[in-house]
Amino acid sequence: MELQSLKDIAKQLMAGNKGLLAMDESTATCNKRFKALNIPQTEEYRRKYRDLIVNTPRLEEAISGAILFDETIRQSTADGKLFVDILKEKGIIPGIKVDESARDMDGFPGEKITEGLDGLPERLAEYYKLGARFAKWRAVITIGENTPTSGSIKANAFLLARYAIICQEAGIVPIVEPEVLMDGDHSLQTCADVTNEVLHTVFNQLYQQRVNFEGMILKPNMIVPGIKAPQQDSADVVADTTINCFLRCVPASVPGIAFLSGGQSPELASERLNAMHVRFKDKMPWALTFSYSRAVQQPALEKWAGKDENIEEAQRLLYERAHINTIARDGKYTPELEKHPVA
Repeated sequence: MELQSLKDIAKQLMAGNKGLLAMDESTATCNKRFKALNIPQTEEYRRKYRDLIVNTPRLEEAISGAILFDETIRQSTADGKLFVDILKEKGIIPGIKVDESARDMDGFPGEKITEGLDGLPERLAEYYKLGARFAKWRAVITIGENTPTSGSIKANAFLLARYAIICQEAGIVPIVEPEVLMDGDHSLQTCADVTNEVLHTVFNQLYQQRVNFEGMILKPNMIVPGIKAPQQDSADVVADTTINCFLRCVPASVPGIAFLSGGQSPELASERLNAMHVRFKDKMPWALTFSYSRAVQQPALEKWAGKDENIEEAQRLLYERAHINTIARDGKYTPELEKHPVA
């Protein structure tokens, strides 16, 4: 393991006020979002959309790393230039999603387990040659009447830890993503209790599997009430609950935390990230940023709608949303930014 190289990459990913762009939607997920907007669900349209993203002017001012999907890391522009090369020329570090999605967990009704360890060293070696310098693996934790169970949490934590050490041995920084889903009507406190147990379990497994905390990044959920909960707590309450949990659970040696958006609206995701920096900026031992997918992409995707004449405006919206989150990371976001285009 070349620890210094891993530390350097992690530091670059967390630098300044930038964040990570999650553009690693699987083919099924991408097609689902296209279908909702009447965009043809073909490889060519997926390529055109990702072309739109990587060629967005000034994207590098807000984004330090982009998480790609297997299809995307191999794709090129219409004139044959690899997307990976475009990102590198912009100073954006390419990353890659390496899990093979969650499936129903045998013996644990209502819970999921993530697959993808088989052949992972070989796949990472190929992705490294293709230009990837960090990776992502997502575990899914569901809050329900009888979930999550400790067995499910432990199994997913073990797989996250095995993935992470395999990445580090391959010279690739692992992004560890244990996502407590916001589906349902549970309270913020229930989410806090589950997230607390999940993070403690994950870092215990990471330690046992000899993962170096200085060469990884955590990609967690914010602690929020379920999307159907009758009480939707304020951004300040979300910020206080989330950061106080992280201060208890996340070692100070971890260089960075990059939030997933998890189905939050773009505005809420920015407002809550901002509140954390306003209230805890001098108390956090790790960098705290964003690694959003829909909360950055959705306005641009809706504007593009598969039409070439909309590309320029869609790119403006993509940059605008990413830039707003850099302002939130600086603790200077205001709702007024949603009404006026960002320069």
